Amino acid sequence: MGRIIGIDYGRKRMGLAITDPLGLFASPLTTINPNDFDSYIDKLMKSETIESFVVGYPVKMNNTPSEAVKDINPFIRKLKKKYPDIPVHLVDERFTSQMALRTMIDGGVKKTKRKNKATIDMISASIILQSFLDKNCKK
Repeated sequence: MGRIIGIDYGRKRMGLAITDPLGLFASPLTTINPNDFDSYIDKLMKSETIESFVVGYPVKMNNTPSEAVKDINPFIRKLKKKYPDIPVHLVDERFTSQMALRTMIDGGVKKTKRKNKATIDMISASIILQSFLDKNCKK
């Protein structure tokens, strides 16, 4: 069974998460510059089989796409074109940054470390991926 990659896309940073070998749990992986995504994934694919991508999709409270889709839609098209055999799933990413911050607070992370946006992006990617797993991979 391959791994699933969770992506919290941003113009400055992308948070990435990955499933365990059984595909049950999401864990933070890293934060990268969007320009480094292809090389990072290509390198990862040399050691891991990637089953699918789960991308956080920005949606407003009324369930319509937010303004940020103008940034993420080109990334999704590029992802599908570069890796045509790997499915891409979209997951509502509303409140993931707030949930990531709450997770850090509940976990006792000091205030100075909670200000690190890269860490928040990684945890957000994990939340996006875990929500997909919880909804779609009941075993």
